[in-house]
Amino acid sequence: GRQIDIVLLYILTLESTERARGLAQTLLNVPYGEGDGEKLDVYIPSTNSLDVPLVIYLHGGYWQFLSKEESGFMAVPLVDKGVVVVAVGYDIAPKGNMDLMVSQVRRSVVSVVQQYSHISGLYLCGHSAGAHLAAMVLSTDWSEYSITPQIKGAFLVSGIYDLLPILSTYVNEPLKMTEEVAVRNSPSKLVPQLKLSSSSCHIVVAVAENDSPEFRKQSEEYYKTLEASGLDVTVEDVANTDHFSIIEQLVDGEYHLTKLLLKTMGKS
Repeated sequence: GRQIDIVLLYILTLESTERARGLAQTLLNVPYGEGDGEKLDVYIPSTNSLDVPLVIYLHGGYWQFLSKEESGFMAVPLVDKGVVVVAVGYDIAPKGNMDLMVSQVRRSVVSVVQQYSHISGLYLCGHSAGAHLAAMVLSTDWSEYSITPQIKGAFLVSGIYDLLPILSTYVNEPLKMTEEVAVRNSPSKLVPQLKLSSSSCHIVVAVAENDSPEFRKQSEEYYKTLEASGLDVTVEDVANTDHFSIIEQLVDGEYHLTKLLLKTMGKS
C-alpha cells in the first residue's frame, strides 16, 4: 500500500505544482551547487511589500522517491499571501547517500540566504524524509559554512528523527546506511547542536492522527527531547490526516497547517 500512497501523493502534488507554476512567477532549476541534482525552484509573489517571508520546502519520499518537480504545491495558497516558496531538489538514493543529501540541503539553505538577503524571515518546512532533512539543517554547525542562516520557524511534518530503526527495513536497501552513518545523521542525537544553532527558531512538530505508530512515536519523542532542552517547540497532532494527506492538503489556504504556517510568518 505504501507504493500506491507514494504514487497518489506524486500525482496530487504534481498537479498542484503545475497549478502553482501557472499562478506564480517562477525561477526554475536555479543551481545551488555544482551537482546536476543541486537545483531549486523559486515561486515568487507579485507584491510591493517589503515584508516578504520565504519558506524552503524539503520533499519527502523515504530519501528515494519524489523530487522538486512536485514540491511547489504549497505555493498555491502562500504566494497569494506574499510568501516566497523555494522547493529544493537533492540527490535521492541510489544516486545520493544520506551524508550527501544532508550536505546538499544545508548548502541549499546557505545559497537561498545569499540570493535573498532582503527577505523578512526564513522558514523551513519538510515532510517525512524532508522533515528529517529540515531537522538536520536546524542541527548544522554553521561555522563550516560562509554564513549562519537565521531560521525563524520550522515545520517538521510526519518526520523521522532517529534513523536506527530503519536500518533493518527495506527503506535502507538503496541508502545502504551503516549504523555509524545513521547515528551521525539522526536529529535525535544532535539536539545539543540544534540548541546552539537554532535556539531562536520556533519549531512545530506536526504528526498525522493516522500516521503509523513508529512515525507517531518518533515525533512525540523528538518533541519531548526538544522541549526538555528548553527550545521553542510545539506539537500539532493533525486530526483526520494520514502520512500523505497531512502534507498534500497544504495546497488549501483553509487547511489547519496552512493557516498555522501563515500565522507563524505573520501573514494570516
